[in-house]
Amino acid sequence: MLLLLKALILGIVEGATEFLPVSSTGHLIIVSSFLDYPEAQRAMFEIFIQLGAILAVVWHFRADLLDLAGRLPRQAEAQSFVGKVLLAFLPAAAVGFLFHHAIEEHLFHPRVVAAALIAGGLVLLLIESRKRVVRVEQMERLTWRDAMWVGIAQVASLFPGVSRAGATIVGGMLAGLSRSAATQFSFYLALPTVSAASLFSLLKNLSSLTAGDVAPLTVGFLSAFVSALLVIRVFLAYVQTHDFRAFGYYRIFVGLLVLVLV
Repeated sequence: MLLLLKALILGIVEGATEFLPVSSTGHLIIVSSFLDYPEAQRAMFEIFIQLGAILAVVWHFRADLLDLAGRLPRQAEAQSFVGKVLLAFLPAAAVGFLFHHAIEEHLFHPRVVAAALIAGGLVLLLIESRKRVVRVEQMERLTWRDAMWVGIAQVASLFPGVSRAGATIVGGMLAGLSRSAATQFSFYLALPTVSAASLFSLLKNLSSLTAGDVAPLTVGFLSAFVSALLVIRVFLAYVQTHDFRAFGYYRIFVGLLVLVLV
């Protein structure tokens, strides 16, 4: 029962933070260190809660994704947009494939995460304090150059605590996308990025799966899906009328708290 409670909490943490500019990986490292989730089961568990979170994106955008799929064979604009998503996906995929072992071995520590949270918070506050020229109001109208800049920015998210969502949204805003367009593109970019990372890890760790893992994996998957779905809906509405200063202050507060407690 205690393991199921830990699975529920970690699933909620994943779903609540995966698509916000606060770093889901960082929060999972911090919370897992306090909950002491079994090390032998943690890798497989984190794969399943990530899959639950990304399924929430698919479910929320299902109508738009079906429309995009329907237009893809015949419409150049749809083909171009999908190409730009894949282009933005490639830099982090390549760097992550080459260096993920070194990153996991040397950087997955609460103090490292805390430092990245604070640094990322300061970057968010800096971005929101300067005037930007917005060129792209609609997500599908971003250029190939914009997509490449977002992809390069996503490489920074391989550092635990930086935040994939935060890196891609900031990258999009610096490239000239509106806050709303950058956020929407971040969700679409999450589909290949999180799915590929999760499936790669799943294949690597599949042999460790046992019948005893079914219950906690199911609890974690469902809690991540439900919490992510709620957060996606609230966050998309939030960015229409708010900036990201609150997330910047939150990151700095959590980072300092971890440095004090760990």
